[in-house]
Amino acid sequence: MGQGLWRVVRNQQLQQEYSEQCYLQRSERRRRMAPLLSETPTQSRRTLQCHADLGHLLRARKAKEEQGFIDLDMLPPELSITILSYLNATDLCLASCVWQELGNDEYLWQGLCKSTWGHCSIYNRLLPPGFSYRKLYMQLDEGSLTFNANPQEGITYLMSKSILVDHPKEIAKFIFYTRTLNWKMLRIYLDERRDVLDELVTLHNFSNQFLPNALRDFFRHIHAPEERGEYLETLITKFSHRFCACNPALVREVGLTPDAVYVLCYSLILLSIDLTSPHVKNKMSKREFIRNTRRAAQNISEDFVGHLYDNIYLIGHVAA
Repeated sequence: MGQGLWRVVRNQQLQQEYSEQCYLQRSERRRRMAPLLSETPTQSRRTLQCHADLGHLLRARKAKEEQGFIDLDMLPPELSITILSYLNATDLCLASCVWQELGNDEYLWQGLCKSTWGHCSIYNRLLPPGFSYRKLYMQLDEGSLTFNANPQEGITYLMSKSILVDHPKEIAKFIFYTRTLNWKMLRIYLDERRDVLDELVTLHNFSNQFLPNALRDFFRHIHAPEERGEYLETLITKFSHRFCACNPALVREVGLTPDAVYVLCYSLILLSIDLTSPHVKNKMSKREFIRNTRRAAQNISEDFVGHLYDNIYLIGHVAA
């Protein structure tokens, strides 16, 4: 009798809990459907369409994940080559492990060679049968690394591989269009090979450039020594003659001569040190710079010298 009453009470409790749970589920469903029910038929169709598009995107994404990366062999060759052209040499070697024919394409390796080493004597010769730009890239890279350890040995290595001709102009062009050479080793080499330095200076075009900007461009390719000496004087002398040769109109209008440019270059270097060095507390004023410079270059106008000061003050060191 007691057990029967207990079962009746327990069944009533379970039934009540089930009814409450169903009620909560229906309430939650109504809450979620409320925005849809309040929408117009057109809005409802748009919402359903969005859900359908989202589902399609998720299925497409899952399908792509199952398929893995895109096989470049299945694409048109022009498109595959264009995609691989954005890789560097290391990544292109890795890509050749997957796409051997595409990764060894001569067009890609030719682009890598000429983008890194803009000028080599071998570019202008008739290439022998079976020539490989990939092999040439490896030799150029080896030559550059050797140059950065020993400049003379690096140039000798490139000549031994018939990549570079033993002529000052050819060596100067190779240096001018290459950005992988260590500037300290380059400075040592140019100090020893003044014939190459002369040819390298003539490759610069300073036409219609303001003097401080031209000097920055010059020292960007031919780095200035850290201390004043014979090599720095040689660089400034060669720059002065080249700047005047590139700007004959400025020479006539302003009265610039190689000697005047030489004086102005030294003034700009000293002013750069004065304005940028944290050890100089009392900075040179514009008036002081004009007065000191015109003592050495009397033919130069105050306005021109004042513009030189403004350029260094706003842009910074000419030989940084």
